[in-house]
Amino acid sequence: MIALCACAAQASAQVQPPRQVFIAGDSTASHYGPERAPREGWGQQLQGFLDDTYVVRNHAQSGRSSRSFIAEGWFDGMAKEMRAGDVLLIQFGHNDEKIEDPTRYNEPRQAFPEWLGRYLALARQKGATPILVTPVARRKFDHGQLLDTHGLYAQAVRDLASRENVALIDLSAASMDWLRAAGDEASKAYYMHVPEQDQRDDTHFQQRGAVMVACLVVAGWKQLDPSFAAHVKRDTDCGAPATALADRKAQANPSLIVHERDIAVEQPGPHGGAGVTVAHPFFRDAPALGFEFRKRVLRRGAGIGLHQHHKDEVYYVLGGSGIYELDGVAREVHAGDAMLTRPGSTHAIRQHGDADLVLLIMYGKKQE
Repeated sequence: MIALCACAAQASAQVQPPRQVFIAGDSTASHYGPERAPREGWGQQLQGFLDDTYVVRNHAQSGRSSRSFIAEGWFDGMAKEMRAGDVLLIQFGHNDEKIEDPTRYNEPRQAFPEWLGRYLALARQKGATPILVTPVARRKFDHGQLLDTHGLYAQAVRDLASRENVALIDLSAASMDWLRAAGDEASKAYYMHVPEQDQRDDTHFQQRGAVMVACLVVAGWKQLDPSFAAHVKRDTDCGAPATALADRKAQANPSLIVHERDIAVEQPGPHGGAGVTVAHPFFRDAPALGFEFRKRVLRRGAGIGLHQHHKDEVYYVLGGSGIYELDGVAREVHAGDAMLTRPGSTHAIRQHGDADLVLLIMYGKKQE
């Protein structure tokens, strides 16, 4: 029994505590309670991207600059918790720009990087890893053009990272690329444009915006440290590259939106099937599309006749019921059933019951 207890104690001692991720920042990153809904900061959503070997300690505070965060004691409170192996994400700039408030203002060329240097020194003293983060973009468009409201401050962070050989997540650039690709009107839904609360706030986020910006932060972090990707439990293929607008303009085949009412075609049952069907051949004439995608409605008594397949084909039942015949076996199918037919098999389907049978169908196009 003594030996077992000793082994258990030794195993417990070998368990590593989670690595702490500290966030020092302003209102764009801070945590908000339900009374402030739907406002959320990106730091509030960061934990959702990380596995349990990391724990987020969000110390970001609304209205603080790199100066006032220290002067008001938030810096010291964070320092007490920090230990070797932790990570410190540092994102300031929004309030450092407020020249009308001397308790927060820092001119960008000297004072701002000097205050940021205090955070780098803390991380190094504690054996933690500092990561500088340029300030997230404000959603400020002028005649369709996104304005850079953080220019000198974002550049000051980049220059400091270069001088001090510190890791940098360029959130200003990433978030501006995302906003340009989203556009003026669509991007409002990510920020605190909440008509029912009479809010038109282009600095702070609703949940979807907080999640998006957290995703951009994690994507930037993965670029800095590829090994970090093993601890990220959500995809981070988010935002848009700087080339997104040019790529869109250069598209040989533009993206499309259609409505089924505009393309409906009434037809007899295909492949010798009975009754009347309605086909909706989505994007049939779209050039360079490698697959067929259509909706087919089988009216009462209608069907698709038995035929052998030379290609893969998927049927998905949207509504109603049917009898599906696959390689000599018949079974009843309903909404939510999906059927994959591979080359060499034979299949047929017929409507069953009172309601129309509604199918989504997809298969590869014939090569010309």
